[in-house]
Amino acid sequence: MLLTLAVILLGFLVRETWVLVEILVSKQAGHNSYEMIEAIIIWFLYFEFIALIGKYFESRFHFPLRYFIYIGITAIVRLIIVDHSNPTATLVYSLALLALLVSLYIANTQLLRRI
Repeated sequence: MLLTLAVILLGFLVRETWVLVEILVSKQAGHNSYEMIEAIIIWFLYFEFIALIGKYFESRFHFPLRYFIYIGITAIVRLIIVDHSNPTATLVYSLALLALLVSLYIANTQLLRRI
């Protein structure tokens, strides 16, 4: 089942790569820098999910917590870049990003590492 999900995500990654290439190649005024940045970040999200599935099999059927935090950080950064019209929401997203960064720091300390 997880391999099926990886194949589906790979298809979405290829489609997003195609969209990104179209944005980079097209000279139309309709494509702005926000669309390009959004496409790049979405591409990284798909890539991170595929890497997470690969890491699951590599680490003997265990999902490392750090990878979920990486995906959350990337998703919140995308949200801040794409939807920054409401200052209150942007502040809340920034606080959530700070909480994820603190969690990542704690997860990478020696206290939580298995020896």
